[in-house]
Amino acid sequence: MRFVATVLAVIAAVPAISGCGGQARSASTAASSSTIATTAPASGAVALEQQFIAVIKQTQPQVVQIQTDSGLGSGVIFDAKGNIVTNAHVVSGAAQLTVTLADGRRFDARLVGAYVPDDLAVVNIGAVHGTSPARFADSSKLAVGEIVLAEGNPLGLQSSVTDGIISALGRNVSEGQGVVLPSAIQTSAPINPGNSGGALIDMNGRVVGIPTLAAGNSQTGGVAAGIGFAIPSNTVTDIAGQIIRHGRVVNSHRAAIGASIASSTHPGALIVTVEPGGAASDAGVSAGDLIQKIDGSPIADASALGEALAARRPGDKITLTILRPDGTTTSTSLTLGQLPGS
Repeated sequence: MRFVATVLAVIAAVPAISGCGGQARSASTAASSSTIATTAPASGAVALEQQFIAVIKQTQPQVVQIQTDSGLGSGVIFDAKGNIVTNAHVVSGAAQLTVTLADGRRFDARLVGAYVPDDLAVVNIGAVHGTSPARFADSSKLAVGEIVLAEGNPLGLQSSVTDGIISALGRNVSEGQGVVLPSAIQTSAPINPGNSGGALIDMNGRVVGIPTLAAGNSQTGGVAAGIGFAIPSNTVTDIAGQIIRHGRVVNSHRAAIGASIASSTHPGALIVTVEPGGAASDAGVSAGDLIQKIDGSPIADASALGEALAARRPGDKITLTILRPDGTTTSTSLTLGQLPGS
């Protein structure tokens, strides 16, 4: 699991209790001399509980544990051929991959491919009897407030489930190391180390996203409970499908300026190298230029530029405000290219 700096706000719901002191003492006295009355759960609560149980029973076998020589993560069975989708950071640098199914069976796995910009990867264990692929929802139809379950293996606790709601949609979230996840799902379902690559499930038993990182509280240095992020299922099925078909991503659908960038001692994103024939080169951008604004909005550093580009698409036209190495400032129009596959 990755962490991203933000501020935690938690609201706890507490059942309201009414009644005066005298009434409470009278009820206590009565209870001591007779059978204590219990209140049956409302029929709606029972129905919701049964729905939780049914969904978990159906979906838990579709979520696996992935062990590498450097740690643990989770994955989701993608198809009947034994392909499993997970986060790229779960399998990054792994020399050995072991997949444990919910029923305890263990299999060696091979890496099919990974696409770091979207933090997605596919591993394969071959067709295995008794497994069933997950069903993936159309994440474009999600709504804030929907109940979701996060299933995975947090802290190595296999087949664990937490619940929450979809808190927000369309977040552009920086993971660090230049990785920005576009249009991420924010959820209040707790996401802990080991949940990465697992499943965010709706109440119809469909995967709506892949839990990827939890927020960090910049004030305390700890984890911000109730603020987690997942990669939308539409992105997952698209990128994983390309990796399975081609062994790599051939169409990222993501915008790029055609240059490598880095943060600077000054506010802005520093151009380090420019790709020949790329968008930046065509617009007259050169190594050493400092991008200070996009369409008039200030760019603080390289991460901020990544977040700005994540909100745009190939072919979009933007205006860059650039500080040249000689101290002059200029503006230039640029038509965004496509972020390369891998």
